[in-house]
Amino acid sequence: MPDPDWGDGPLDARKAHLNKVLEDVGTKTVKYIYDFGDGWDHTITIERLTDPVQGLTYPFLIEAKGRCPPEDVGGPPGYAEFLEAIRDPEHERHDECKTWIGEVFDPTVVDANTIAEQLADLAKRWSRKPATNACGRRDRGTHRMLTNHLVD
Repeated sequence: MPDPDWGDGPLDARKAHLNKVLEDVGTKTVKYIYDFGDGWDHTITIERLTDPVQGLTYPFLIEAKGRCPPEDVGGPPGYAEFLEAIRDPEHERHDECKTWIGEVFDPTVVDANTIAEQLADLAKRWSRKPATNACGRRDRGTHRMLTNHLVD
């Protein structure tokens, strides 16, 4: 049963624009929790909004700084212990953590190219698709649509 205090229900996130949401709420800060079990709290501060650039697919990576912690490392306290353990051969969990990660782990090294490619792939999948005509083809205008029907 819908909650009468919440209007018509949830908004379609695909139709929401971040600038409008922030304007409606009256903030430039967004907080969210990633992985409720491990408690990764994130705060994103919007420094400025600019007009979109024609031809760019959003979002895209501007800069990357530092490497993400491994999944299931145990949240901020677990990550701190993990870093301590892999750096110190005398640490009681050194061998266990090195074996678990299975690679050299340097928190300061980030593969920005790979992250940019992955984000670009997500941006393409998230972007609005052009409308399709009755035949399931992308609608590129009446002339092109008619041409497709005649050629097929």
